[in-house]
Amino acid sequence: MVRREPSLFIRLFVLIALVLAFGAAVLMTAAWYSAREAADEAYDRLLLGAAYQIADAIQVQDGQPEIELPVSAFELLALSDRDRIFYRVLDPAGETLTGYESLDDPAAGAQKPDKAVVEDARFGGEIVRVARVSRRFDDPQMRGEAVVIVAQTVEARRALARDLTFRSFILVGAMGLIAIGGMIFAVRRALAPIARLEAAIRQRDPLDLTLIDVSTPRELAPFIAEINGFIERLRIRVELMQQFIADAAHQLRTPLAALEAQVDLLSGDEVAPAGRKHLDRIQSRTRQLSRLTNQLLSHAMVAHRERAIANSSVDLTELTRRALDAAIPDTLERDILVTLHAPPAPLIVSGDPVNLAEAIKNILDNAVRHGAASRITVRLLARDDRAIVEVEDDGPGIARDRWARVVQRFGSPSSDGKGSGLGLSIAAEVLAAHGGALSFVEKGAFGFVVVMSLSHIPAEGT
Repeated sequence: MVRREPSLFIRLFVLIALVLAFGAAVLMTAAWYSAREAADEAYDRLLLGAAYQIADAIQVQDGQPEIELPVSAFELLALSDRDRIFYRVLDPAGETLTGYESLDDPAAGAQKPDKAVVEDARFGGEIVRVARVSRRFDDPQMRGEAVVIVAQTVEARRALARDLTFRSFILVGAMGLIAIGGMIFAVRRALAPIARLEAAIRQRDPLDLTLIDVSTPRELAPFIAEINGFIERLRIRVELMQQFIADAAHQLRTPLAALEAQVDLLSGDEVAPAGRKHLDRIQSRTRQLSRLTNQLLSHAMVAHRERAIANSSVDLTELTRRALDAAIPDTLERDILVTLHAPPAPLIVSGDPVNLAEAIKNILDNAVRHGAASRITVRLLARDDRAIVEVEDDGPGIARDRWARVVQRFGSPSSDGKGSGLGLSIAAEVLAAHGGALSFVEKGAFGFVVVMSLSHIPAEGT
């Protein structure tokens, strides 16, 4: 059993979705780090601003450093009620002027930096962000650098980072949804030629062996070429088979006609009752075989003309009259009343007159031999843009569950063994080749109806 593979659409959707998911993950990771850097940069500037304000507040009085902490230095840092602020001010001698003595100098033990320092640290068991700035004094009474250290916990900046990241996630998610929608549209458009090819193959008649002519991308050209190659090989084999059937039927026609004539001559002689029974059976089988041979030849002719003969304007009324004239001898044998109802104006269609006549002949012949008990009514009418031929008989009709089979070759031979199962199938093939259809109307109060439908060409002036 062939394992069912997922469709190309599903494959492309999954692969592209995985690529988009990976890209989204990378973007979200980058957004998280960027948000943290942006939050740190914003709060570091506030931290450094506070440190510089404190450093500017250091004064020298009588050779001793003094400081009055400016309130404005802590106002901006205090905007977040979740964070705590720590500070320490060191004089040039390294002594603490004010603040938390346990707050370590981030540059302690290293060469005194000329620039401000901002880094992460731990204080009191918490993660803090520490800013260190220095101010140099060249006063005669005090020389050296005073150091200001300001630390702040990181709750506010982490909250800001999370908020920025969440907004970035929303943006990436929205872009992802737009990308998925665009991807679905693009993939479906890209796979549209495959859908057109599928529809062209699925809608083809099983008997249509013409090459596929569908506009497709270059990548599908080898696929189309292989299908057309297979169709061409199949067509050649079918033609050989049809030619063999036609040749065989043609070769059988003459000896069968002679055999039928001999049997008819024998039937006029005096024969014993037992022999008469066998003679009647031989006569019946001979006629059945002769009819099958004629229908096989008819089918071969229809198939040949379908491919080789160009269509022309055909008067459907005249064709039907001729078909009825040919069927009259058979109707007289069974005492069947045949009635024709035709419009006064010609009923014109486009097609092959020989094949259309063959289709009408087969439908009438089927009604005479297997349908009608005493009456056949033929109606021709124009309905909208269709030309309709209805053949109604007062026989038992065809059961609805057999309608699909009777239009197939040898699909439903008659139950009495007199029919080959080719008559209605030939008519159905001819109509399908002309863009028409063969249908049935279930037996009602008046009888069973076989309906031929073709495209109607209105006559000039109508």
